[in-house]
Amino acid sequence: MANVSVAAEWQLLYNRYYRKPELYPMRWKNMDLSRNKVACAPFGGPIAVIRDDSKIVQLYSESALRKLRIFTSSGVLIADTVWKHPGGRLIGMSWTEDQTLVCIVQDGTVYRYNVHAELIEPNVSLGKECFEQNVVECIFWGNGVVCLTEGGLLFCIPDFKVMRPCKLAETGAEDLPNCMAVIEPQYTVSGNVEVLVGLADGILIVDEDGVQTVQGEAVQGPVQKMVVSWDGKYLAIFTHDGRILVTDINFNGVLLEYNCESALPPEQLAWCGLDSILLYWDDTPLLMVGPHGDPVHYFYDEPLVLIPECDGVRILSNTSMEFLQRVPDSTVSIFKIGSTSPAALLYDALDHFDRRSAKADENLRLIRSSLPEAVEACIDAAGHEFDVLRQKTLLRAASYGQAFCSNFQRDRFQEMCKTLRVLNAVRDPEIGIPLSIKQYKLLTPSVLIARLINAHRHLLALRISEYVGMNQEVVIMHWACSKITASSAIPDDALLEILLDKLKLCRGISYAAVAAHADRNGRRKLAAMLVEHEPRSSKQVPLLLSIGEEDTALMKATESGDTDLVYLVLFHIWQKRPPLEFFRTIQARPIPRDLFMSYARCYKHEFLKDFFLSNGQLQEVAFLLWKESWELGKNPMASKGSPLHGPRIKLIEKAQQLFADTKEHTFESKAAEEHAKLLRCIIIMSNHTGYRPAPPRIQHELEVSTKQAIFVDSSISDTIRTCIVLGNHRAAMKVKTEFKVSEKRWYWLKVFALATIRDWDALEKFSKEKRPPIGYRPFVEACIDAEEKGEALKYIPKLSDPRERAEAYARIGMAKEAADAASQAKDGELLGRLKLTFAQNAAASSLFDSLRDRLSFPGVS
Repeated sequence: MANVSVAAEWQLLYNRYYRKPELYPMRWKNMDLSRNKVACAPFGGPIAVIRDDSKIVQLYSESALRKLRIFTSSGVLIADTVWKHPGGRLIGMSWTEDQTLVCIVQDGTVYRYNVHAELIEPNVSLGKECFEQNVVECIFWGNGVVCLTEGGLLFCIPDFKVMRPCKLAETGAEDLPNCMAVIEPQYTVSGNVEVLVGLADGILIVDEDGVQTVQGEAVQGPVQKMVVSWDGKYLAIFTHDGRILVTDINFNGVLLEYNCESALPPEQLAWCGLDSILLYWDDTPLLMVGPHGDPVHYFYDEPLVLIPECDGVRILSNTSMEFLQRVPDSTVSIFKIGSTSPAALLYDALDHFDRRSAKADENLRLIRSSLPEAVEACIDAAGHEFDVLRQKTLLRAASYGQAFCSNFQRDRFQEMCKTLRVLNAVRDPEIGIPLSIKQYKLLTPSVLIARLINAHRHLLALRISEYVGMNQEVVIMHWACSKITASSAIPDDALLEILLDKLKLCRGISYAAVAAHADRNGRRKLAAMLVEHEPRSSKQVPLLLSIGEEDTALMKATESGDTDLVYLVLFHIWQKRPPLEFFRTIQARPIPRDLFMSYARCYKHEFLKDFFLSNGQLQEVAFLLWKESWELGKNPMASKGSPLHGPRIKLIEKAQQLFADTKEHTFESKAAEEHAKLLRCIIIMSNHTGYRPAPPRIQHELEVSTKQAIFVDSSISDTIRTCIVLGNHRAAMKVKTEFKVSEKRWYWLKVFALATIRDWDALEKFSKEKRPPIGYRPFVEACIDAEEKGEALKYIPKLSDPRERAEAYARIGMAKEAADAASQAKDGELLGRLKLTFAQNAAASSLFDSLRDRLSFPGVS
């Protein structure tokens, strides 16, 4: 049968077994918990100890200065620091979920420490009222705290990550509460923290919005002590008459009642899982009470600290750390005295097998139908064991049974072996994290690894990460940053080699993040060397800028091909360096230079002009000035005739001077000169009473006289054409003379302008003034474009080239006249084109065919 010595250590509470294995003998020396305030983190976390300044104690050989000391759960000192904070007595301290130690003093100041006893800035105050009234009690939960002041006011920090204190509703009670308990926000309907306040006449529920009085059998009379269960469903209450009651959180009846025979409230009250309650008084046995049956007493001759866990209670004394928990059902089925369960028989079969007894085969035959359940029970029991030898024996039993069980999932066995290897590694006394398997699953491997690296246990964290198949980047990154912080005496080159040797183990790791940490620690040269190994430009470039390596950042951004990165560097350098130095930086780099020019053309003309001037690119400055003159002309005031042309003329004249200083831009110089001259020209304009001299700026004055914004910025040709269309021939002639417009150009402009206004008499008169230097073809085209065939016939006969006459007649649909003109030209190709023009006219097509035949056979009449 199974080893009876295992079950002999258990205690029976009604029908449930409890065990209390020792996790560690404590490694600290000369520790007296009764003289100290102690804060123990759940999930096997660290222990913070500081001398209790509310007690008068003998100092022995220790210093009068108080020290805050932080230990592992096995009593190994992690760090210590001298407590020198003002603000009065230390009221309470506790660990948050991310293992930050929160300490609250009398005046309401909150101090925070990491696991290495390093103060985390900034400190936070609970407010002016707390400062004036003083804090007398603190109730902590996972990530928050509720504080009670001497005036009976309640203040809360719901989340230590945010650190925003708030005031809860006032209870209106004259006396301070006897006790308090907290229902965490995750277990309340409102989602806000609720405080159970025990008074002389009952219990109040207090939150931010109001106060509610609790009614029920469990709240008859004063309440001395309260504690909420781990899952937020039940409440244990110690009453004024020495009874311990358990009710659900809604106070719907009493689930447990036990008379403790002492009206003195216990110093500590804690849930042991969800099945029993622990009560601790000084100088009396530790009492465990369950729903039924007689209680269990545990005897100690030293002070205790109870540390509630999700599946039990850790018991800390001056010399040991123990874990009181309900014995798992799988363990009971194997080790219970007299057990004949399949798991017990399988465990016993392994013992017989080791002793080469045939009884092993007999046991296997007895449980063959239940073998999978027996194997599962052995695996589960191994997971709940803290003793490594017992784990191995149970796993061997499971493996032995698995060999005869074909339908059992073997992954389950491998998974448990992996889990136990991780748990045994962190349970080592040097590490001191005594997690149970349930705590490990609830905590998750990623959080465990985070706690290991925060404790600077990087090698173990790395091996666990690799073993369970998790990303190792977080571990290596934290190690690298910690190494930089702790290696101020190591030269940059040597430290770089050490870091790269480890960083290369993880592909895709962020060298930039490590380099940023080096920069924050004053190792700028090391940061510059590290960032060279960062493959991602998006992370590399910003860091190079932050450490002052602008030129390298510009080179890397350019090589990346990322326009946004290049602009990021450009704007950074632009703000930090003088203009001339900035210009020299980008001049030799085509891509950054072109991107800068593209941006500056749209938004920073003056800066771009300075850039061009610094490089001797006068023509580019001139083009910018000319562009500015055009932009100025778009001003709404300019379109209404406002005299804004003075600045425009000055800009154009500056552009003309710059063009003139360059030999390659003669045309641009002349064009700018003429543009300015056009704006300054003096003309004669007509008005309703006749002609009168006009002031400068001909186009501006034309707009004023005509009340039409159509002249400014138009070309000389457009200005002449517009004047003729408006009937101002004198102004058109003045512009022609002033700007030396050629006769051919003048005739073209006037012909089409007169055709535009359909002034055919003026057009005919103009054609007869003298022989047109452009011939009569423009007259014909102007009339045809205006669809005036009759007017076109006035000029077609005057065309000297028969080909032009033929095509003109064809355009107005006169086939016979076109054929006659084409025959005079003796051009067969022309006849072919004309035939296509009159393809819909059979008679005309036949005429062109006969003419082509005559050209092909000249002797045919």
